[in-house]
Amino acid sequence: MTRLFGTDGVRGEANKELTAELAYKLGRAAALYFGKDDNDACRILIGRDPRISGAMFESALAAGICSAGGHVIITGIIPTPAVAYLAKKYGANAGIVISASHNPFHDNGIKFFGGDGYKLPDEVEDELAEIVVKINTDDIFPRAVGKNIGTIEYRHDLIHDYIDYVASTVRVKLTGLKIILDCANGAAYESMPAVLRRLGAELIVINDNPDGININEECGSTHLEYLQKEVLSHAADIGIAHDGDADRCLCVDEKGRIIDGDHIIVACALAMKKNNRLNNNTVVSTVMANIGFHKALRKNGCHVEVTAVGDRYVLENMKKNNYNLGGEQSGHVIFTDFATTGDGLITALQVLAHIAENKIKSSQIVDVMTTYPQLLFNVRVASKNGWDSNELIKKAIKDGEQELGCDGRILVRPSGTEPLIRVMAEGPDQKQLEIICQSIGTVIQEQQC
Repeated sequence: MTRLFGTDGVRGEANKELTAELAYKLGRAAALYFGKDDNDACRILIGRDPRISGAMFESALAAGICSAGGHVIITGIIPTPAVAYLAKKYGANAGIVISASHNPFHDNGIKFFGGDGYKLPDEVEDELAEIVVKINTDDIFPRAVGKNIGTIEYRHDLIHDYIDYVASTVRVKLTGLKIILDCANGAAYESMPAVLRRLGAELIVINDNPDGININEECGSTHLEYLQKEVLSHAADIGIAHDGDADRCLCVDEKGRIIDGDHIIVACALAMKKNNRLNNNTVVSTVMANIGFHKALRKNGCHVEVTAVGDRYVLENMKKNNYNLGGEQSGHVIFTDFATTGDGLITALQVLAHIAENKIKSSQIVDVMTTYPQLLFNVRVASKNGWDSNELIKKAIKDGEQELGCDGRILVRPSGTEPLIRVMAEGPDQKQLEIICQSIGTVIQEQQC
């Protein structure tokens, strides 16, 4: 049976796979689960990104929570990491984020944080899913009546607590830095400009006018082309790009080159190691990290722990082993000294503080490692099941690996959030990678996985 929760919550096309009815049941399940050991009714904080379906799911979740006697704190449009931070700060039993992150506006998602600010482990998500199933069948759970019905409190002002906290995570002013900020018409449009202006940056903000349907549309961390042009045309020192829910950060240097998550982690790791702040001289990353990432860290006496794709797996490893820096090439970077989850705003500030403190150019962050060509090829499929046991697909992958030899690698995996099989190849020859990825992708399409 397919899990209700994917790698980052429950996702789908709004009002199709992900419906208001399901959101209501998830809210009801959350209040029942998180309030089961609480003598007082549980308190659940909800935040969302600006996409058009967000208000609908916000209302449905709140109704479900109230029906089980829970109390709701609605923060409105706010970054994902802000929900984690505020849920912990104000002692909520849980936090809920309504967002599909970098996906287009017609998708949406619902993901949970515990009262400790961390994403829920798989077993807790499965318990929530079991409650949803029971609600679907006979809903034997008690309903609050009379004075026990839950309440809703609207507290968008809490965003200022988050802004204050993010600004406090660096001890240097950004005066003299000219920054282009791309808010992806998403959840960072209010908070990140406020943070950067408070720290004294010379700021030009783009894509900060969300209308519900323009989130991530040719902008933000998944579409850096316009930001690159703006950095060059304004002779800026750096460009900062977030995704729709602002848990990611990618950058553009003064030459217009992309600073991805690998570059950010290497640069921050070396700075932290120099100041004896990198726990066990180790960082955590995923199988998607570039070969150059590993070589740069190894050359400088750092170790790398490798996990499956997904920031939750990175964080699990970090918590288990007391590491304080990890993340993904895509820009999910986790600094556990400051946050319980990936925070695009805090990541950006760590990069900017490194530049300001050391009086360096942003291009030096790109130059900290040699990036090997890496090609990612997405194959849209009807079903993600069975691809890894298909003999023809396995043969195509093996043939590609033999062609690359020791100079590269191939990684094929299903997307955790979209109906895609992702084919990644890495090696010294870009053209060779294109041929290999296309060949494997064609076989996957032909096999109709």
